[in-house]
Amino acid sequence: MGAQLRIYRRRMRSVKATKKITKAMELISASRIVKAQQRVSASTPYANELTRAVSAVATYSSTNHPLTTESERPIRAAVLVISADRGMAGAYSNNAIKEGEQLAALLKTRGLEVKSYLVGRKAVNYYRFRNREISGSWTGFSDNPTYEHAKEVAGALIDAFILDAQVDVAGVDEIHIVFTEFKSMLTQNAMAKRMLPLEVVESDAPVATGLLPMYEFEPNASVVLDALLPRYIEARVFNAMLQSAASEHAARRRAMKSATDNADELIKSLTRLANAARQAEITQEISEIVGGADALASASAGSE
Repeated sequence: MGAQLRIYRRRMRSVKATKKITKAMELISASRIVKAQQRVSASTPYANELTRAVSAVATYSSTNHPLTTESERPIRAAVLVISADRGMAGAYSNNAIKEGEQLAALLKTRGLEVKSYLVGRKAVNYYRFRNREISGSWTGFSDNPTYEHAKEVAGALIDAFILDAQVDVAGVDEIHIVFTEFKSMLTQNAMAKRMLPLEVVESDAPVATGLLPMYEFEPNASVVLDALLPRYIEARVFNAMLQSAASEHAARRRAMKSATDNADELIKSLTRLANAARQAEITQEISEIVGGADALASASAGSE
């Protein structure tokens, strides 16, 4: 009984130490979510307005630009997958990687060769373990990305996009991004979007009435698109990184809270078992004392 009681107490000390770690990580993630949400809110209007500007140039001009014109015979597609550098975030990275796998499978059914660009150690390790080709990888900033990081990633994608995929094996005809959209503290959804070339999407919004705006591009629409292309990609990549970072913090907070709750339940269970073992030990000691006293009394009565 004594050995069993020591085992229970040792496990309780270990679980309590683990609980302190998970609680600390939960509080750290909770404090970082607020800042991450603020950064997402600050970057989203700029990304949306830049997308509207690009859409306006594409819609109200007749220029034939790679930004808006799909290749007649696409050969390759670049897929950027944004994951986490660290674990303990539940299924956050797994969901993003799974979404990237589904997108890659869909592109392959169209006959496209997929070139993988990865952000975060989780995605990099996943691809390296399976000996898959990686066209570009970036790590070390998944939970706190900056615009410089987004600019570096976007630069690699733009360099691949402006190359002619028909003659250069490094060129791509399409750019897709897989990230985790931050909706709330409890809801984050992994999703895939095509960034280039721009695609026409049916909208349920009411059609504007009256005079439509007139656009004039100086010096011409092609030059405007050339100037907007890097800024558009950088803004979209940066916004996706910020949303993924906020989602990572939210997923880690939720996972650590669950771990802390499980630790509390385990401590309660171990406490009950330890108390039962202690009670059994006390009962056994009392039985031994009573048995010893009866034996002494019987021995004394026999000697008389």
